[in-house]
Amino acid sequence: MIAVAMVEDDVLFRDSVRNALADAPDVVLAAVAATQAEGMALLEAAVADVMIVDLGLPDGSGIDVIRAARRRWPACEVIVATVFGDEDKVLSAIEAGASGYLLKDAMPALLVDEIRNVHAGGSPVSPMIARQLLRRLRAAPMVSECEGKERLSAREIQVLERMALGYTMIETAAYLGIAATTVHTFVRRIYKKLGVCSKVEAIDAGYRQGLLQRRGR
Repeated sequence: MIAVAMVEDDVLFRDSVRNALADAPDVVLAAVAATQAEGMALLEAAVADVMIVDLGLPDGSGIDVIRAARRRWPACEVIVATVFGDEDKVLSAIEAGASGYLLKDAMPALLVDEIRNVHAGGSPVSPMIARQLLRRLRAAPMVSECEGKERLSAREIQVLERMALGYTMIETAAYLGIAATTVHTFVRRIYKKLGVCSKVEAIDAGYRQGLLQRRGR
């Protein structure tokens, strides 16, 4: 079972997600919070596998909850579910440690699939948000040095390449002929060496540092 925690103040959206998860045999809604303070309190309880966080909470920003979750629940993947699609909020959420960013125009039933996706090592992103990130990547300057950070090993670069192509940890493990737990270890090393907290940040750093090659059409 995938245990999910949700920090969401919109009652209608919260209930629609709750109903969608109730029909999923492999996903359970383990905890719910409606405010930033309640979300922070959740982090003192048992660790969830996936956390869904809204950014616009009545007593503060969900960004602070994401940042705290990365510190206290490092194995938990965070998906932002929000109405905010502006670049500043997207980048702030990713920098805080979010592994996915979805706009609330997505159907709650689709969110169940994205929970499975992020739990398997994916990074669900709404198309409009993905377009913003791609524009930013295209505009980012290329550098060949690792900017003082520890360099990745050949195997870690292989894993990073599969991440950039959109493969899950399970698919990467099958491709490389290693265990999924080993891939997870490589991913954590990549994050540490690149000084990042999420898959999107790792891929961005990989392109900027010349570890990944941009592909043409």
